[in-house]
Amino acid sequence: MDPGATQTASYALVGVIVLFALFFSVANGWNDSANAIATVVSTRVLRPWHAVLFGAALNFIGALFFSEVAQTVGHKVANTDMAGVTAVTFLAAVVVAPIWATLCTLWGLPISCSHSLLGGLVGSVVASVGFAGLRPEGITKILVGVFVAPIVGLVLGYGIMLLIAWVFRRMRASTASGLFGKLQIVSAGAMAFAHGTGDTQNPMGVIAGALLAGGFLRLGEDGRMPIPMWVRLSCAACMAIGTAVGGWAVIRTLGTRLAHLKPYQGFCAETAAASTILVNTLGGVPISTTHSITGAIMGVGAAKGIRAVKWGVGGKILFAWVFTFPVCIAGGWLLCKALRLFGLG
Repeated sequence: MDPGATQTASYALVGVIVLFALFFSVANGWNDSANAIATVVSTRVLRPWHAVLFGAALNFIGALFFSEVAQTVGHKVANTDMAGVTAVTFLAAVVVAPIWATLCTLWGLPISCSHSLLGGLVGSVVASVGFAGLRPEGITKILVGVFVAPIVGLVLGYGIMLLIAWVFRRMRASTASGLFGKLQIVSAGAMAFAHGTGDTQNPMGVIAGALLAGGFLRLGEDGRMPIPMWVRLSCAACMAIGTAVGGWAVIRTLGTRLAHLKPYQGFCAETAAASTILVNTLGGVPISTTHSITGAIMGVGAAKGIRAVKWGVGGKILFAWVFTFPVCIAGGWLLCKALRLFGLG
């Protein structure tokens, strides 16, 4: 094939990956808008649209910080040094993930968009070069994130709830409601910011990884993958747009159906979830924002008593979590194989 035509095809392929990655960012923000604002809406501290715009702004700001998770997604899960790992590998992953995220959002299920993308990537890497194309470091971080986020969120939510209840046990209910109504705006902002620092890095990592696999980007001398500013800004903007659209069915599931929360309980849940996300993001662990906030809400609800949590709703959420990885791994594998059959890659 003519070298010029080959280069044009490569540019076109990367362009398609960028478009799907940005679509994924919108879908991610749409589903995960509930993570940042469900509690502040359910406690009626902020009106729904005020909360959505507030969350969108802090999502955008958070996306401009850090890049550890993007490093993991871009070149620590897939071995981009192997000849068979190409831009098509990343394309398959970024096509499957938003489809699954959109379907679950329409069904009102708060799934992990991060795990949708990572599952698709694992499947497409295996389809491209087999299991040898997966880096143990990245897979380990994924597995750590799967188990750490909901458990730590639940434990922190439960612990912070007990601490707040004890410290403010003598405060009048009306005074506590006013105080924590103001504090919950801070905690909701922290949650939205943390969501931006973590989840926005997934599509950033895919785009940078595709650029790396396609030869348009090189690792730095320190072994780190550079994240171009246009990638960071475009993913941040699309995540903010998705959050502004708001996944209202998911917001209802997390905000009212899982457990009924008061402002001080919402503050505890958001503080626990934001802390979980930020610590793992700094460590490059791509955890689920959804897992973190759901675990925290369940922990806060359980502090009131086991019956305060609607465990049946929690079971439906768990069902979606369990199926996200196998569905997206299979989807990534099938789509990657199909793309290669049509001569791509």
